[in-house]
Order: sequence, then C-alpha cells, then structure tokens
Amino acid sequence: MVEHDALDITREAYDAVAPTYAQLFRDTLNDSPLDRAMLGAFAEAVRAGGDGQVADLGCGPGHVTAHLDALGLTAFGVDASPAMIELARQAYPDLRFQVGSMAALDIADGTLGGALSRWSVIHTPPRALPAVLAEFHRVLTPGGHLLVGFSASDGPSHPTQAFDHAVAPAYRWSPDHLAAMLRESGLAEVARLVREPQPTDRRQFQEVHLLVRKA
Repeated sequence: MVEHDALDITREAYDAVAPTYAQLFRDTLNDSPLDRAMLGAFAEAVRAGGDGQVADLGCGPGHVTAHLDALGLTAFGVDASPAMIELARQAYPDLRFQVGSMAALDIADGTLGGALSRWSVIHTPPRALPAVLAEFHRVLTPGGHLLVGFSASDGPSHPTQAFDHAVAPAYRWSPDHLAAMLRESGLAEVARLVREPQPTDRRQFQEVHLLVRKA
C-alpha cells in the first residue's frame, strides 16, 4: 500500500508541474558534457551487446529518449505521469512513449538490449527498490546494460537518505550500497561516474551514474 501511495503521489506531482518541468529541463544535456559522455558510453555498450530496444524508464518529457534515438538506439520512453507522456508525444511524434510503472513494466521478459533510469529511482521508497531492480533485470536480455542515475547520500554510513526534492518525495543512495543491491539483482557493475557538486548547484550532492550488465 505504501508503494502504491508513493507512486500516486509522484504521478500527481509530476502531472501538476509537467509543462514547467519540460521547459526547464529540455535543454539540460547541452550543458552536461559528463552526462552526454555517460549516455554515449551506454549507447556503445548496448550496440556492442547486439543492439536491441532501449527503454528510457522515467522518461519525463522525452528529451533524453530523443537523445538516445539520436545516438542510433531504438529507444522508447515510459513514465508514470500521463501529462509527461503527452508532452513527450507532442515534442517527439516519431518516437514511442507509454504510461507505465517501473515496478510493473509492460515489457516482455528478456527483450531489452538496454534500459535507462535517469533520476527516476530516487522517487522509489527504499523498501520498494529491490522489486524495481528485479523488474529491470527481468526485462533485459542476457548481456543487456542498465544505466542508473541518482543523487548520492552522505557516505557509506548513510545507505539511503530522504531529501527535499522540488516535486515529490525522494531519496539519495550510497553508490556502493546501490551497486550491491544491483549485484544482488543479477546486475554487475561495469563502470561508475561520480560528479562532484559545483558551487552553482542548488543542491550540494554528488551525482552518480552506475552502468551495470545482466549476466
């Protein structure tokens, strides 16, 4: 019940701010060379593994899905917010977007060459995260890659920490702790990128990308 309540709260919150969010974040990759580099490495890993479809899970207004498409991937987007999906469909009519939950994806077993969860797991309550990671594992083909982006907690002694997100309740994770959870789900770490907070950042948190692979 708690997990469903959290999903409903997150969905309704993003529905309410969808147009503003899309306007604020549509061009953020232009100013994020490290993010682009990690997405590029993810795209190369997917292609090296035999290509296959890629799901952008928590795609929001679709700008990152479109970036993956521009990198040559067969990408589609999934988001819990119907308002976000509608904006994505309007902005990128040639791409596929669908409403869905990361905890119960409408995707067949073992069919994805890659999956992206970029700052979407932060809204998953800690006790619900193992089920979401198991769902990521389920939809990936053997050898498929997952790229997870999230905000880091304040060190190993804090495996997870709630923080004041502008839209919906959210959590920061220890990179080592989340990597261990992914490993327990059958997803082995390939690489990680840690971006230190900059003086101009509103939140002084490390930003982390974990690239993992299904055995």
